Amino acid sequence: MARKAPSSQTSRSQKAEPQTVNILIVGQNGRLAYEALLFAASKQARSQKDGFRLFVAEPQPGALWPNDPGIKDGDIRAALIEMGATFLPFESRHFGHAYPYGNKIEALFALPAGEPFVFFDTDTLVLDDLGSVPFDFERPTASLRREGTWPQLELYGPGYAQIWKSLYDRFGLDFESTLDLSHPDEYWQRYLYFNAGFFFYKCPKLFGQRFLDYALEIRDDAPKELVCQSLDPWLDQVALPLVIHSFGGGRDTLPAGLLDGEVTCHYRTLPLLYARESDKAIEVLEEICAPNAVKKLLKQYDPFKRMIYQKRGQKVRALFDREDLPRREQAIRNTIKREGFWMR
Repeated sequence: MARKAPSSQTSRSQKAEPQTVNILIVGQNGRLAYEALLFAASKQARSQKDGFRLFVAEPQPGALWPNDPGIKDGDIRAALIEMGATFLPFESRHFGHAYPYGNKIEALFALPAGEPFVFFDTDTLVLDDLGSVPFDFERPTASLRREGTWPQLELYGPGYAQIWKSLYDRFGLDFESTLDLSHPDEYWQRYLYFNAGFFFYKCPKLFGQRFLDYALEIRDDAPKELVCQSLDPWLDQVALPLVIHSFGGGRDTLPAGLLDGEVTCHYRTLPLLYARESDKAIEVLEEICAPNAVKKLLKQYDPFKRMIYQKRGQKVRALFDREDLPRREQAIRNTIKREGFWMR
C-alpha cells in the first residue's frame, strides 16, 4: 500500500528555520574604523541576504588602554549601523593595548552564547555570497593563507616537532594526528598552523574560553621549548591550532578557494591588495568606494585617500605580474617600499 504523502502544511511546519550566523569584526578608532567600513560596505554590496548578522566589537576604555580605543567618528558609526552592523562593547581584561591581537579572543565573550559565529579580521573584503560557504560549525578551522612565521628556529635549539609537541602535550592533546604527512619532517607546513584572519565555531563562549585559557598559559607559563621564541605578535596564531584541534577541527573542514579566495579576501593592507589580489577584489573595492557617502568618509584616512582615490594603488598594481608573484610577502613589501608607495 502506498504511503500517504505528507500534507504541504505538515511539510512546512517540519521545515527547519534558516540558521542565523553571527559575523564578528573588531572596530577601533583610526585605521580599523575605516577597514570596518570597507568590510560592512562589501558585505552589503555582495552578500546582503545571506543569513549572517554583522557585529562590530569595540574594546571599552579601561586600565589596559591608555586612551579610549572606540570609534569616535559619529558619521562612521552611523554609516556602519546603516549598513546593518550592530556595535558590541567588550571589556579588555587580559590583553588591551599591550597586545591588541587579543581583542579577537576577548571580543568572543560578548557574542550571544550558543549561536554559530565567524570571526574575520577587519582588513577583509566580502566578494561574494557568504551563504554559499558550507560552514561545518561542529568542526572549526582557520585561514591556511599563511607563511611559516612561527616558530623561528634557533641554531642548536629545538626543531618544529619538538616545539609544537611540547604545546600539545601541555594541553593533553594528540600531536601525531595533526601532522600533514605530505610534507617532510621539520618542514613548517607539516605542522598545524593557521593565519588567524578568520575562524569559526558553533559557540563563541566555548571557543573563546579555551582560546583565552590556552593563550594565557602560553604567554605566562610556556613550555621550556619556547624559551627562544617570540610570542608578540604570534601568540594568537600559536594558540589557535591547539584550540581548533581540541574541538575536532583541522585543515580541511572547508572546501579550498572560498574564504581567502572567491568569497572573501583578507588583503592585510591596501598596497598588498593592489599588488597581489584578484581583479574581482579590485572590482569590489572600487565599487563599494564609489558612492559619495562612503567616499567622503574614507578620504579622511590618508592611506585610503591616496591608494584608492588618487590612484596610487593602480601604480602599485602595475609593478607586479599576478601570475608570477614573489613567493615571500616580504619581497612584495620591499618592492612597494622601494618605489615609495608603501602605506599602512
